[in-house]
Amino acid sequence: MSLLTEQEYRAIAQSLDLPTAAYIDGAYRPAMSGNTFDTVNPATGQVIAQIAACDAGDVDFAVTKARQAFDDGRWSRLHPSDRKDALIRLCKLMTRNARELAVMESIDSGKPIYDCETVDIPEAIHCIKWHAELIDKIYDQVSPASDDHMAMVVREPIGVVGLVLPWNFPLLMLAWKIGPALAAGCSVIVKPAMETTLTALRFAELASEAGIPRGVLNIVPGGGAEVGEPIGRHMDIDMVSFTGSTATGKRFLEYAAQSNAKEVVLEMGGKNPAIVLQDAENLDRVAQHIVQGAYWNMGENCSATSRLIVHRDVRDTLIERIKHHAQHWNVGDPLNPETRLGALVSQAHFDKVCGYLKQADTILMGGDTDGACVQATMVEVPDNDHPLARDEIFGPVLSVITVNSADQAIAVANDTDYGLCASIFSANIKRALRGARALRAGTVTVNSFGEGDITTPFGGYRQSGFGGRDNGIHAHDQYTQIKTIWIDLSDDADEAVQ
Repeated sequence: MSLLTEQEYRAIAQSLDLPTAAYIDGAYRPAMSGNTFDTVNPATGQVIAQIAACDAGDVDFAVTKARQAFDDGRWSRLHPSDRKDALIRLCKLMTRNARELAVMESIDSGKPIYDCETVDIPEAIHCIKWHAELIDKIYDQVSPASDDHMAMVVREPIGVVGLVLPWNFPLLMLAWKIGPALAAGCSVIVKPAMETTLTALRFAELASEAGIPRGVLNIVPGGGAEVGEPIGRHMDIDMVSFTGSTATGKRFLEYAAQSNAKEVVLEMGGKNPAIVLQDAENLDRVAQHIVQGAYWNMGENCSATSRLIVHRDVRDTLIERIKHHAQHWNVGDPLNPETRLGALVSQAHFDKVCGYLKQADTILMGGDTDGACVQATMVEVPDNDHPLARDEIFGPVLSVITVNSADQAIAVANDTDYGLCASIFSANIKRALRGARALRAGTVTVNSFGEGDITTPFGGYRQSGFGGRDNGIHAHDQYTQIKTIWIDLSDDADEAVQ
């Protein structure tokens, strides 16, 4: 899809009919309390809509409708090919409305329209389509039982699931969760982040148009205490999948323990290292990967490259190449297709990132702000104990740590509470692969930055993740139960029962 001009994107933004009500049981509904909250365009500070502020009563109503839909089988027992057809229709409707979704996402989150048009919306569509195509291609099993027995191992949808979303990739993270959840036959309750609610609400309307039955997909906007906690504690929700901060993710484990011991899958924070060894080839290309990893989506990315662990022999050259490539990452109006760094998602988050910048001893590049935007910034830290090396900043800030050996680089990289992603750059493939095996992270890239793709599981070690993985076939595991059906085929089976 070719990009438009800034003026054309502005015209689309002004013409949008923004959804503002919760979507429960196939219809838009105000919050039972009648309360609303403001959603703000972070680039301008202007209120663009007032969204239904739901609470526990709305969650109860949504769960009741989702349970009815699950139990009567309108989706859970629908033939797999019919579920696939409905999801493919949804993808076609998303494609038809892709530009509207991209502009809506940009004004709601501060993300550059370039990213929304070229990455977020296309990837969300691809994700749902991939899981839809997988629906009728996952086979169950027959175990090697005795000649007198047969044992079938079958998957069943887990039931009603709560999907709690982050604000950094609103529609894409919705797709990561809802693709396998709906493919499995579950009914879902979605809590979007308060900062970024609009595309989830619009998505629900498109899903209904595509033929997803009422009650199967419910969007309940609101705060963490008002909606998130009631989802986590609800006695009739079978599973929760959460993406967000580590501190909030841990609460869902507490909620599950204090309620019905529901299954919980957590994808949380990261402080992801990129190791550049002294034999890394083509430092110009390495710098491109480092810049992409550190500054894409304004660094508001759990898999962002936030620590550069570089060998002393190549440090100075690499830093100069990073400075060169970072020049192209300009800040500006998110609706300008030339902008690469948009606005941070909220004033509170902007203040948090700026607070970390004040702790920097040596700023190698950037460090300034422009409105709600923060420049691509690179700081040098004395060691891995500095707050800029340990804390998840979630902004366009790259911390540089200099090391003297590959062993020291691995030790520094693993010296963290997190373990989501890591990168290693070396021309010696054996050294690179040994390093990849030694790094304690869910995804390790070699001579590149990345997260894999839809076919590869995504999730973390330690305080970066718990309970399962997004993406790939493995994502379906978290939304299904495994059942054993044991059949006695012996001739005297009836007599044995008597």
